Amino acid sequence: MSLPERRDLISDAAISTVASAGLRGLTHRAVDTAAGLPAGSTSYYFRTRSALIGACYLRLAELTVADVDRWEAEHGDPGPDLDRDAVAEALAALLHHWLTVGRDRQLARFELSLEATRRPELRADLEAAGLAARSRAAGLLAALGAPRPAEAADLLVAWTDGLLYDRLAGAPAAGRAVPDVAELAPVVRRMLAAVLSP
Repeated sequence: MSLPERRDLISDAAISTVASAGLRGLTHRAVDTAAGLPAGSTSYYFRTRSALIGACYLRLAELTVADVDRWEAEHGDPGPDLDRDAVAEALAALLHHWLTVGRDRQLARFELSLEATRRPELRADLEAAGLAARSRAAGLLAALGAPRPAEAADLLVAWTDGLLYDRLAGAPAAGRAVPDVAELAPVVRRMLAAVLSP
């Protein structure tokens, strides 16, 4: 296994650990166990807990961009003839993926984001990780004709985070079924209309 593959394996195991056990459960030993690696492997690559958390931020951003890349490969790159309804359907499918298959990653991301509010030394890694998603959203919204793509991207990302948080961790989340793509699509259409308005 190459060095980058080992680092990704450890980062993925750390993200899974945070999703299942919270930040209290994030220890080098727990990550070694989750990754199926010999004791001491995680601390060899990430000497401190802060370094391990920083690796989680960066890996989560990388996985989010990979999700968007797959979405673009399936639905086509943004272009001048981009159809708003088709984009809404595709974004609804991406949200559904994050609410189901990507659920643990989202839960870990929320937990890790809260940690950065209490530990300023982690803030730079969190902010660097968040820039990639906002940049991709701004490109999509520019292709859809947003007059201020960066501002619209901030709103779209904030809305997406709010919806994901509400459905995964909000007060009624446990007693409510995950919405399907057909339920999410009209919500996405309304949000796109809001962020694209002059």
